Amino acid sequence: MRDVLVIGGNRYFGKRLISRLLNSGDRVTVLNRGSSAPPAGVTALRADRGDEHALRTALGPRGFDVVVDQVCYTPRQADIARRVFAGRTGRYVMTSTVEVYEYEDSAAPVGENAVDPLTLPVDLAAPWDDADFRDGHYGEGKRQAEAVFAAGAGFDWVSVRTAHVLGGADDFTGRLGHYASLMRAGRPVAVPATNHPATYIHVEEIADFLFWAAARDFTGPVNENSHGPLTTADICAAIGPLTGTEAEFTAVEVGETSPFSFARSYGMDNARATALGFAFGHTADWLGRAVAETLGAHGGDGEARR
Repeated sequence: MRDVLVIGGNRYFGKRLISRLLNSGDRVTVLNRGSSAPPAGVTALRADRGDEHALRTALGPRGFDVVVDQVCYTPRQADIARRVFAGRTGRYVMTSTVEVYEYEDSAAPVGENAVDPLTLPVDLAAPWDDADFRDGHYGEGKRQAEAVFAAGAGFDWVSVRTAHVLGGADDFTGRLGHYASLMRAGRPVAVPATNHPATYIHVEEIADFLFWAAARDFTGPVNENSHGPLTTADICAAIGPLTGTEAEFTAVEVGETSPFSFARSYGMDNARATALGFAFGHTADWLGRAVAETLGAHGGDGEARR
């Protein structure tokens, strides 16, 4: 039995991770701002993780075998966590993102060494508390957060660079619904002139991976994605049976394109995680199910039913 802290975790794959931890017999504490009810069976702590004093007050003297940080978006948040959790945990698992590779353009799958957090500059003075700035610098915020932990954290750390997540009735992004709406209305899907495939993972598989990673002893960045990159056309083809239509595409040289369409190629290489012992599935085995889970639950329009 371990004591595990999950920072965030009230929705989507965070909820699934917590369920796996509880089912394995772990004692689970969840820390967040309390905007929604915590899952049953956990100890709930409320604090803004970006407020160091509030975070220390909420934690009190508690220590944990593992911390899984679902909501570390900036180097400032990582810097606070590095100070607060030094001496409180032996292992820290940060959920990172494929978007750390957003400046890559490689025909071959991108490995972890393409972005080495030990070499990245950190700007703690940037306006990270501004929501618009933070959203506009999502990949950069994650890169710099990784760099803060890599510089020395006082505990073993892992950054899980997760692929784009699909599936689940509780997918809140509306991205699949965007395609379904266009296809149903007979409107074209806007994609870059050269539209590259990308790497994906099912919502259940990312929860499996985080659960697995929390119990291992490897450190540093690790890519996490199902085998089998997908194109925009692959995703739309899976949506077609639900809408009864086929997608039409229009190439956009300049301007906004649809989600899950990419002008750069930076699909991830999951060889490290595979060598460490995690058995990934293949997108061909779950894509249709993922689309049906999300669009079926949302009435086909991508708007979550409350």
